[in-house]
Amino acid sequence: MTTAGAAPGPGRLAIWCGWVLTVIAGATPLFAWLAPKGFAALVALGGLLTLPAVRITDEDRPGLIVLFAGLIWAAVSTTWSPFHPASAGNSGILKLALELPVFWSLICAARRADEPGKRRALAVFAWGFGIFGAILIAETATRGALYQSLRGVAYSPMRQDIAEAKLGHATFVMTALLPLVALGAPARLRPWLALAMVAGAGAAAIAFKSDAPVIALVLAPLVGLAAWRWPTALPRIMAVFAAAFFLAAPLLVWAVRHFADYGAIQSAIPLSYAERMGYWSHAIDWIRDKPLRGWGLDASRMFAPGIQLHPHDGALQVWLELGAVGAVALAAFWGVTLLRLARPRPAPAMAGTAACAAVYLLFGAINFGIWQEWWIALGVLIVALSALNQPSTAPHMVE
Repeated sequence: MTTAGAAPGPGRLAIWCGWVLTVIAGATPLFAWLAPKGFAALVALGGLLTLPAVRITDEDRPGLIVLFAGLIWAAVSTTWSPFHPASAGNSGILKLALELPVFWSLICAARRADEPGKRRALAVFAWGFGIFGAILIAETATRGALYQSLRGVAYSPMRQDIAEAKLGHATFVMTALLPLVALGAPARLRPWLALAMVAGAGAAAIAFKSDAPVIALVLAPLVGLAAWRWPTALPRIMAVFAAAFFLAAPLLVWAVRHFADYGAIQSAIPLSYAERMGYWSHAIDWIRDKPLRGWGLDASRMFAPGIQLHPHDGALQVWLELGAVGAVALAAFWGVTLLRLARPRPAPAMAGTAACAAVYLLFGAINFGIWQEWWIALGVLIVALSALNQPSTAPHMVE
């Protein structure tokens, strides 16, 4: 028997979604530390377990329509791509087709989770990443001794330089999620947990030569503060900037090559970035050959030695593989997504999401292949964290 007029409690689905997100929150720091490329499996499992939570709102439709249209174009492009997967496990289009509904399911689960489940998941995220920050400080002091010992027990001994590179990779995950993870921490402990995250990520990034996460630790607070100060204008500026970058990326590389001494710049910068500049230069030459339709999905893998696996720039990879059609779809998706962050008044979740989005765009521009499963899954975790940081009654922010 219930009291008349009492508010109904959360349904079973909402409670279940909260617990699934809590488990993912606890596993995320472990994956970030020991197996970042396993994020795809973690997020996919969460999505499969919460499939009944899937909903599409009116605000969701524009972004999802763009994604679905892009998926169709990518599928069509496989008919002329020089890359032919040897098995289903190597099929980029098959992975993308499966990821869209499953990853979307986890985002919907984060939206529909009950309020206690949201708070619990955010607390687990914050504590986990605070501890992860302390672990990274210890790894920095010992040059990765703990990671190497665990790796040796589970698999086989790893070379020192490879272990350090793996730990450097972990700082990308930490800095990409940090603003929203720290925001969700219990209020009294938030400064201390955030300090542990920043100190760990910064120390490890510097020690293990991960330059982009160091930049991210400066970029994220600047974007977050700007979003708080200009909650309407800043998301719109980010949307225009992101769309313009995705559309003009080949032109930007061409302009530097045409008006500056490209070779001198390559010689003056660290080797890893010099190699990227080489990939970008080769990419725009091949883009010029097929600017409208591109070379086909996953074609980047076939351009060695000029390009190793992908151009290390998401915009150029889309131009190279899917042409102008794909670039327009990518620009439209990010434009729609970032515009949805605009608010008439400051909102902590919006500011944190803008900061994470800026970091994600930075890393995508200079580091990772755009179709890598773990990389897409990391973006999905950002969106899920954005939803967890909002009350259930608040309008949802991003796809």
